[in-house]
Amino acid sequence: MVSQGSSPSLLEALNSDFLACKICLEQLQVPKTLPCLHTYCQDCLAQLAEGGHLRCPECRESVPVPPTGVAAFKTNFFVNGLLDLVKARADGDLCAGKPACALCPLMGGTSAGGPATARCLDCADDLCQACADGHRCTRQTHTHRVVDLVGYRAGFYDEEARERQAAQCPQHPGEALRFLCQPCSQLLCRECRLDPHLDHPCLPLAEAVRARKPGLEELLAGVDNNLAELEATRMMEKEALAQLREQAARVGTQVEEAAEGVLRALLAQKQEVLGQLRAHVEAAEEAARERLRELEGQEQMAREAATFARRVLGLGREAEILSLEGAIAQRLRQLQGCPWLPGPAPCLLPRLELHPGLLDENCHLLRLSFEEQQSQKDSEKDGAGSQVGDETQPQSRDGAQTPQEDEVQILKVERAETPQEDGAQTPKEDRAQTPQEDGGAQIPRGGRSNKKRKFKGRFKSVSREPSPAPGPNLEGSGLLPRPIFFCSFPTRMPGDKRSPRITGLCPFGPREILVADEQNRALKRFSLNGDYKGAVPVPEGCSPCSVAALRDAVAFSAGARLYLISPEGEVQWRRALSLSQASHAVAAMPSGDRVAVSVSGHVEVYNMEGSLATRFIPGGKANRGLRALVFLTTSPQGNFVGSDWQQNSLVVCDGLGQVIGEYRGPGLHGCQPGSVSVDKKGYIFLTLREVNKVVILDPKGSLLGDFLTAYHGLEKPRVTTMVDGRYLVVSLSNGTIHVFRVRPLDS
Repeated sequence: MVSQGSSPSLLEALNSDFLACKICLEQLQVPKTLPCLHTYCQDCLAQLAEGGHLRCPECRESVPVPPTGVAAFKTNFFVNGLLDLVKARADGDLCAGKPACALCPLMGGTSAGGPATARCLDCADDLCQACADGHRCTRQTHTHRVVDLVGYRAGFYDEEARERQAAQCPQHPGEALRFLCQPCSQLLCRECRLDPHLDHPCLPLAEAVRARKPGLEELLAGVDNNLAELEATRMMEKEALAQLREQAARVGTQVEEAAEGVLRALLAQKQEVLGQLRAHVEAAEEAARERLRELEGQEQMAREAATFARRVLGLGREAEILSLEGAIAQRLRQLQGCPWLPGPAPCLLPRLELHPGLLDENCHLLRLSFEEQQSQKDSEKDGAGSQVGDETQPQSRDGAQTPQEDEVQILKVERAETPQEDGAQTPKEDRAQTPQEDGGAQIPRGGRSNKKRKFKGRFKSVSREPSPAPGPNLEGSGLLPRPIFFCSFPTRMPGDKRSPRITGLCPFGPREILVADEQNRALKRFSLNGDYKGAVPVPEGCSPCSVAALRDAVAFSAGARLYLISPEGEVQWRRALSLSQASHAVAAMPSGDRVAVSVSGHVEVYNMEGSLATRFIPGGKANRGLRALVFLTTSPQGNFVGSDWQQNSLVVCDGLGQVIGEYRGPGLHGCQPGSVSVDKKGYIFLTLREVNKVVILDPKGSLLGDFLTAYHGLEKPRVTTMVDGRYLVVSLSNGTIHVFRVRPLDS
């Protein structure tokens, strides 16, 4: 209960940890104040004293210990006064509500005293009702303030009691401190005043406070000003730190984008050079094979004629030889006069020429520079102009750019240009262009313009057609999700006899995934952080292929069977599937009580009891071969999304088999569509293993662009799944799992 007239600061001091020692965490006992104004128990400070010094536990300031020990530190009478109030309450509580009168034993009453009902704030004594009435009637105590004990315990009179408190002299118990010795700056009681401070000028405490308080208030005002400046400086430091982090994040993004651009260009050059190498080798091999066929034919004719002539001359009779002489001679002369092919044709051996900058260890395409921090307004102006595609570059003193700066400039200009702007050829046209068509000129050491043109020609060339740009419905709207790398971990466990071959993934409980390892015949559980959680037992001899988690059950396909087991591995039912399909994709319905499986071009849906709930053919075409199925959880009908290997397309259909959307465009790069996953907003993530990509499509199956590429660490991605609608889990062919958080740009 809070008293109406009490000071809030006094209540806070009494109820907070202000009266607790920061060393022992108990209530202060014999509080001593250090020069840094931190207060601790005398015994606690004695334990910290070492070598004539001690270090303040809070501010870490080193304090010299007086020669007589820590007892010589100043006693905190302010804390002692507050402790007296707290102790008075605590002593009353210990008496279980029945404290004894302090005056009854002095007047010859019972040794324990009667029950106290009042308290004298001046004497700090608990009084019974009779003693309280008499306390007000004596000449010495009639001015004392006597209050009811219940109100005192409740804190109604804390402020009044505080005003009437008198600090006790530590040298003379029972004597209050009344004077201040000015030369010694020491508090004195009446006994201390007599000796040895008798000849020293002393002031009463009230007068001394009036004389010295203005000086302290002036010092306090100066410290308050310093505190305001410190707070302002601290806020500026925080703003500077925030600006540093923001700029570092911006530069980090620029570094990532620039590095991706360079890697993309290098990979494009690699594919182009490898394509030229393959074309050259194929052409040379074809010409060599044609020459070999001609040589083998001529060699066979000459060998057969020589063999025949040698047999006639060795085994024939005179008449036989003479009768065949003309024909043999004519044939041999004909063979001798045949225009034989010359020696082996000169073979053009390929040789790789690297740009000198790639071999120069001092060539830095990415380089950091540091400058002093500007004001917030100037930094905002600079931030608006310092984009990734800036064309401004630091120059040398004579105004010319260095070779390294020129290369960075070329990269940035190239990234800023589009094929439509500079009239560049399409990827197919550029891929078909030979070095002779491009001029065949190497980069001259002093030719800057030629070098720039050579770089641009190389960077524009790609080996595969890029994914189309986002459609008009999403371009510039900021709704296309972006990947944020979360973690990566291997799935091979110590007990595995073979390298993992992950053929199925599915979410399994909160922030967990279930991994189907067909090679080791196991269903492994992992957290999203990569912690191994154990395995779900599978029937002996089963090699799980595709897997889906239902409500308190796990469904998986193995061979030509569909299994439903409990998390403990108990088989609940199994169903035979078609033998004409190598693998059967399994997916859980959004309700969690049904499982769908692809079987020879159609989809079968089973309930938890193993009964066939429905069966349909997507679009009514019997030649569908769906390999992977995921349901659009945002659709109340539970739409199906699958990869069609027969038509090389991705198909989206409703629960009745009606096709909602289908994509078979150039964004697939001619690859067979792989695993599919769907996030909480309905975006479809399609795996293209051959080109190391995961592309993203809208809920109706329209391609939006690339989501993950080789630059994100994808190397032959195999299976994906979506966890909690916002974590895309990707398994690679080597058994490694990458986890990416799907974040919309508008989040």
